[in-house]
Parts: sequence; C-alpha cells; structure tokens
Amino acid sequence: MQKPIMKIKYTMLFCISELPLSAPACARYRYGMRQNFDVRGGPQDGRAHLPLLRQAMADQGLDGLYIPHEDEYNNEYLPDANERLAWATGFTGSAGSALIFAERAVVFVDGRYTVQARDQLDPTLFGTAGLPDPGPAGWLAKQSLPGQTIGYDPRLMSPNALSAFQRAAKKAGATLKSLDLNPVDAAWEDRPAQPMAKIVPHPLERAGARHEDKRAEIGAALREDGADAAVITSPASIAWAFNIRGGDVACSPLPLARAILRADGSATLYTAPEKVDDALRAHLGNTVTVAPLEEIDDGLAGLKDQTVSLDLDTASAWFFGALSDAGAKILRQRDPVMLPKACKNSAEIAGSTAAHARDGVAVTRFLHWLDTEAQSGEVTEIDAAIRLENFRDDLGGLEDLSFETISGAGPNGALPHYRVSTATNRKLERGTLFLVDSGGQYLDGTTDITRTVPIGEASAEMKRHYTLVLKGHIALAAVRFPEGTTGTHLDTLARHALWQAGLDYDHGTGHGVGVYLGVHEGPQRIAKGWNSVPLAPGMIVSNEPGYYREGAYGIRIENLQYVTEAEMIEGGDRAMLGFANLTWAPLARGLIDTGLLSPGEINWVNTYHRGVLQIIGPELHGEVKTWLEAACAPL
Repeated sequence: MQKPIMKIKYTMLFCISELPLSAPACARYRYGMRQNFDVRGGPQDGRAHLPLLRQAMADQGLDGLYIPHEDEYNNEYLPDANERLAWATGFTGSAGSALIFAERAVVFVDGRYTVQARDQLDPTLFGTAGLPDPGPAGWLAKQSLPGQTIGYDPRLMSPNALSAFQRAAKKAGATLKSLDLNPVDAAWEDRPAQPMAKIVPHPLERAGARHEDKRAEIGAALREDGADAAVITSPASIAWAFNIRGGDVACSPLPLARAILRADGSATLYTAPEKVDDALRAHLGNTVTVAPLEEIDDGLAGLKDQTVSLDLDTASAWFFGALSDAGAKILRQRDPVMLPKACKNSAEIAGSTAAHARDGVAVTRFLHWLDTEAQSGEVTEIDAAIRLENFRDDLGGLEDLSFETISGAGPNGALPHYRVSTATNRKLERGTLFLVDSGGQYLDGTTDITRTVPIGEASAEMKRHYTLVLKGHIALAAVRFPEGTTGTHLDTLARHALWQAGLDYDHGTGHGVGVYLGVHEGPQRIAKGWNSVPLAPGMIVSNEPGYYREGAYGIRIENLQYVTEAEMIEGGDRAMLGFANLTWAPLARGLIDTGLLSPGEINWVNTYHRGVLQIIGPELHGEVKTWLEAACAPL
C-alpha cells in the first residue's frame, strides 16, 4: 500500500543526532519536529516572510489580511503546502489565526500554545491575543479602522466564522474583501507542492459494507430530506463513503478530494488525476465519475435549481457562495456521511478490536521499559517517544502515528497538549510523573491511549490525584444509559470525584475516533459543552479524564471504548446502552490509593487487569510477561 508521504520527512534531520536508538526507529521518526524551532517555524520565519506578505497585500489594495490556521479541507493536520499561518508568522501550533496590517500584526492562540507562541513569534513584529476570547472577530470589533479594507480567503472560512467577521468589521468601520488569490500564496515563492499520494481502495473485509450500498443509504436519506444532492467537502467523509484511503495528510490516511453525492446514489469524485489509477477506477465502478479537482466549479454550477445539502461546519464560505451563484437551493444540515461513519459496523468494530490488541502489546512492552530502564533519570522525552514508536513498528503493520505523541515529563506533563521538541526536551527525573498520550494508524484500526507512570517514588499527593482521575475513568467506563443520551449528559461522571475534591480539568473528556481514519472525529463528543448528538451503538469514543498541577505534573488515563447495543437490565423497564472497552494495557498499579476506591471500583480495576492478562499476556514472554503479571495482580 502507498505509505503516507510525510512519514519519513524529517529522517536526515533527526538521524544526525546522537540518540542511542536503532536505525529503524530513527528512519521512521517524523514526530515532534513541527516544534523544533531549528527545523521549522520560529521568529526567523516571521522576520523573513512578513515583508513579502505585506507587499503582496499592497499589490491587491489591502490594508489588512485574515489568516486562519485551517486549510481548504478543514483538516486537523495540514499538508506542508497549506501551512499558511506557520509560513507568515513562524507559529506552528495546530490552532490559531492572525490579522496582518501594514503597521502591526496580531496572532491569536489559546492556552495550549501560550509558551510556544512566545518562543516562535518575534515580539517586535507580532502581538498576541487570546483564542477564543477575544478571538479575531472580538478583537477586530474593538478597533477603529475607518475606510480600511481587510482581505479574506473564502475557501478557508466557514459561513458562521465569516458572518462574525463581517459584523466585527462593520463595527470597526472596515470593509471585508473576498479574495480569489490568497496573498500568502502569492508571496510564498518556495511553497511546497500539493501532496499527490495515490488513492487506494479500502478492502471490503475492513470496511464492512460496499461503497455502493453506503452511497445508496446516504442517497435515501437525502431524498427523505428533500435534497437532490449533497456536496461533501470533508476528506474523511469521502474516504469512508467511497471505501478509499490516501496519504496526503500526516497522521490520517486521507485523500484530498471533493465529492458530489446524488440522491440516486451516483456520485462524482473530484481529485487530482495523478492520484488515480486503473485499480481505483475499477474499485469505484460505473456509478462514480472521477473528475479533475479544478472541475468542481463546473460541478457546482451544474446543480442549478436543485436542492443541495451542505454542512455549515465543514464546508467553507466559498462553497456556499458558489452554489448560491449557481442558483441552487442550499439545505444547511450536517454532512450526511458523518453520522453513518461514526456508527461503526461489525467489521469495523472487529478491526478496531484487533488493532487495539496488537497496539496493547507494544504499549505494554513500552510500559515495562518505563518501569525498568527508564527509571535511571537519564532518559528524555524524545527518547521515550521514539522508543514507543519503535515498539509499535516492531510488531509490523504500523502505517503512521495517529497523532504526534504527547511525551510529557514532570511539569511538561501538566500541559495537556504538549509537544516535545529539542528546545523543550526534559529528562524523566526520579520523583516525578511521566505522561504519554499516543496512538497508531493500522489498516484495521486507529488507536489512542494515555498512561501516566511514576519515575522513582511517587508522593502521596500524586497517588491521591491519580486515584481521583481513575475513579472518574471507571465511572464513565461502567455507566449504563438510555437511548437519547448525549456525551454532555455523561461528562459529569468523569469529573465527579475531582469536583468533590475541588479539582477539575480544562479539556473534553471524550472524542470520537475513526477506523483507519482520523483519531478525532464527530459528531459525538463527551464534554461540558452541549453536544446534541445522542450516543449510538458502534460509536467509538475516548474516555480520558485528567488532572494537571501547573509546574509540577500532569495525570491522564485514556482508553477507547465503543457504545454497545441497548439491553435490558434485570429488574429494569427500559433497555440501556453501555460501553465496551477497546484499549488493553496495564494501569499504574503503584499510583492507586485503594483507600479512595469503593469495592466496586476495586473490582473494576481487577477485572480490567484480568482482561489485559488474557488479551496481551499470551503475546509476551520472559521478564516482560513476568512484569505484566505483577502489574496486573489483584488490588
């Protein structure tokens, strides 16, 4: 299979280091370099590129320019060619935006990236402000910019974001201008080429349903809603609906493409011709037309007088404008692929189960290594991240990481979305905690697991906080709930023990996960914020409560689990849904304060560890198996 093209991107840059690692691990390692200021990003980029950008803005008669992090496909991870914010400013975080003017520039970042923004932005050129508060629209609304023209790229903004920006610009006295040519693209002389990885069929035995049947089901839903067609802009939805995968995006096997799905089940797939071969055409069959990506304009124009479904959250303002110009009636609704994609079928659940079992073997070997060799106090965060990837790679079948590993020692672990770099790399010092959040992409599944372990002797406070987090994890894993329940309704369960101790965490508790697709997918979510989508059988979600003591340590426990079919409980009068566990690797037994656990919670831990032994144990031998047996001994 065609490998993701970014997998060995940084090979030579990293292999010149003197880390005592095997060649295969070094050859595969591409993780973390997005934050290596010597390799990518940093103040030097802003200093070099900002004058070029301002000249391109002047050439188009612009006083200001809005640059979001998002690309044309609203991807979580961007191809190098679409890293416009990073090129213009030097800031390489995964969330942010910027407003550039002739005499000043402001970059908007959230709390995850405050330190990174300070290190990567030249303070003489860029100010910073909060995201989402005040956010670019909130900041703009408070400025006085009478008569000024601010440009924006409609391909990079959702209609909702654009509406907020239009209101803000009006308050500031400015005018917004939609641009055909993004000034960043005009000024970026050495811009990388767009990725052109081959699109490959995803086998039926892994997909669990023929793509013709998937599209027929989606077509029937469109007819029920009175729509003639749907424009699908999400690469993940396209990958699922057509049973295809690609290699255009790091950490997710996605093809960059667009599609028009019609109510009769036929479709047109728009992508670069270089990605298409005879095998793909044969897979797609006669009901799918493959067209060059640039012909999407003609495809939208052909929807004149038709009712077309389009997602406000995933489709850009450009698509809404193009359909309006074509004379189509736009039906604003959720991407019709999203919910069917979220509810995994039996083959997808079976594949995920197998992938997690294999991944658990690698993680368990890594945890043994952490509890033995890594206790020296000399191992670094980068050492640990590479070693974990090496354990995964040794098993065979690892296509990519599912995201850039979070490898946080001591106070770095208190940053929930920390990304290690050569500039921030810490040793795993004795007397501290180490948090590692990681995952792999396999042909049959996508994994995501977090474990927190002690390096040396843990304090009583660390054990108390770990156990409170564990109590929340158990509550969410063991809950039974009626149909119609959303993730918002369940979020409190994971926080209850922490709340009673006056503690909390500032991130969501659970996100959806794909099957050899994105590690973060919707529409389901478990978080404080309202989510209107009920949890349904087959949905995979993470269970990851945490606690973070700033400047000291972080704790998070994460397993993936899927929603089971509704069943009656003895003595009950309505069927209840529940969760089945996917992730198998031992918890940090030495961090558990059993005095804080109820008998039921102790039983849950013991039952979980019996499952780890049953599933992972047969794949291990020698001292690693002996270690696992001790790690899973009953509390």
